[in-house]
Amino acid sequence: MGALGRGGWAWTCLVVVLLVELAGASHVVYDYEKLLEMEAAKEAVPPSIVDPQLKTGYHFQPIKNWINGNANLPNLLSALVELELAAPLYYKGWYHFFYQYNPKGAVWGNIVWAHSVSRDLINWHALETALEPSIPSDQYGCWSGSATILPDGTPVIMYTGVASPNNYQVQNIAYPKNASDPLLREWVKPSHINPIIVPEGGINATQFRDPTTAWRAAGDGHWRLLIGSVAPTGGTRGGTRGVAYVYRSRDFRRWTRVRRPLHSAPATGMWECPDFYPVSKDGRRVGLETSVMGTRVKHVLKNSLDLRRYDYYTVGVYDRRVERYVPDDPAGDEGESRRMRYDYGNFYASKTFYDPAKRRRILWGWANESDTAADDVAKGWAGIQAIPRTVWLDPSGKQLLQWPIEEVEALRRKSVTLKDRVIKPGQHLEVTGIQTAQADVEVSFEVSSLKGAEPLDPALASDAERLCGAKGADVEGGVGPFGLWVLASANREERTAVFFRVFRAAAGSDKPLMVLMCTDPTKSSLNPDLYRPTFAGFVDTDISDGKISLRSLIDRSVVESFGAGGKTCILSRVYPSLAIGKNARLYVFNNGKAEIKVSRLTAWEMKKPLMNGA
Repeated sequence: MGALGRGGWAWTCLVVVLLVELAGASHVVYDYEKLLEMEAAKEAVPPSIVDPQLKTGYHFQPIKNWINGNANLPNLLSALVELELAAPLYYKGWYHFFYQYNPKGAVWGNIVWAHSVSRDLINWHALETALEPSIPSDQYGCWSGSATILPDGTPVIMYTGVASPNNYQVQNIAYPKNASDPLLREWVKPSHINPIIVPEGGINATQFRDPTTAWRAAGDGHWRLLIGSVAPTGGTRGGTRGVAYVYRSRDFRRWTRVRRPLHSAPATGMWECPDFYPVSKDGRRVGLETSVMGTRVKHVLKNSLDLRRYDYYTVGVYDRRVERYVPDDPAGDEGESRRMRYDYGNFYASKTFYDPAKRRRILWGWANESDTAADDVAKGWAGIQAIPRTVWLDPSGKQLLQWPIEEVEALRRKSVTLKDRVIKPGQHLEVTGIQTAQADVEVSFEVSSLKGAEPLDPALASDAERLCGAKGADVEGGVGPFGLWVLASANREERTAVFFRVFRAAAGSDKPLMVLMCTDPTKSSLNPDLYRPTFAGFVDTDISDGKISLRSLIDRSVVESFGAGGKTCILSRVYPSLAIGKNARLYVFNNGKAEIKVSRLTAWEMKKPLMNGA
């Protein structure tokens, strides 16, 4: 994938790029005058926005980048980079994180692949650039791709190269110069075989990118991979159809497109950063290598929607004989209400990889900023990685579960625990004894009675985000809202709410009760000009016993929350002006009519890991 177009400076597939507005077009490039305007706008940025204590402590961020080249252009974009997750990989005891990077500034362009390594996915060391434009088929940029381990153990990279000024996209291959080097510090791109895949047969050459990790079928020995694209829907209504094309090869060099796509869906637009992988039907957390198939396996197809700026996935059946994937839910590609998401918040252009060291599948995702472009120029940083998540199939077989990788728990330090504390209607309780600007919180709630659950408005029953906007954290309900106020100020004029609310479902529903999970940052900051959307998703859980759990990772300007053991996840970016550093508070609150019991709450301070030399 190349660039993105929503909100501030951002990563896609995970790229940091300046956006004109909160919902704009991809591939935004800014001229000299525009950059000077942003430099001048820095003077009006509130001091709290540039407070270094808002820069995340334990989420992945790159080393600083400085503009060079134009001697007349001020270094106004220092430390702002273009980042895009390209190819996560485990090799010879090291986790590798390749990401797109603009060494000449923070506007989109000059794309190379930066490279960091880690032993534990938490502490990171920056290495030399892995890939940069050097051959005709990538002379205008090395865009995203994936890594595959060949049968002899050698890793290879497949990536999108831009071969012309008019954005002609092709797929290239790169090999490690020295496969015995566990850090994979040097890569070669054989110019005599690249590009190895070109857009033919009516494919839109400017919308043809992001090759997936390849898989190999034991029966025929062919390698397969997917490339995301878009095709006209046709008919009188027009529109565009998202497409995942299948390519096959015996030698990983000569590739042929299968006549029909693996899968496609109307009215979805360009499918960026496709991901396709197997999961075990038995509901265990054990991950599967990408080539595993069989009767005990389901497949997941994830796509990042360029039009809507979110990721969605389906679970279904892959038939390699006809190269077709069929979702279990025939309506899983249709409309906002039916699409399952990894995360219902600020999370885009994700990618998974199989970790053979711990037999798990790990999900990476990018979160952009939601302040203004001028703010980002002034503070000198933008964009983060979500904490890596283990992902597996729920025992129901209907959806995925996600949970922060276990390694993040090594950052836990001082803790405080509460047990069996009742929160009466309209009351709140402060959690004291630790600093909570950088914390990990796990809490189990128990509702005293579900009889007072309010009826779910049919007009909002299929739109969790609108429902959260209408029934926010301060709107009293029958059961809820109840949850956490995080990054709150002493008098609570600043606070970000992460909460649940229970509704009585409409007649004919599969379940009598519906659980809404919501992050409400509308009161997260006194600073003006911030994008503060509510994010929400329904939680597919049985709450008939009144019990539900929540985990929130708080890291200065990001809140990642996991409801009901990872059934629903929401990441939000916030920028408090008062609740910074030692002034940040944590509360449990209940704005519903039913009493809520905190069966157990444990909160830990989190230390800062090594982060690319910072």
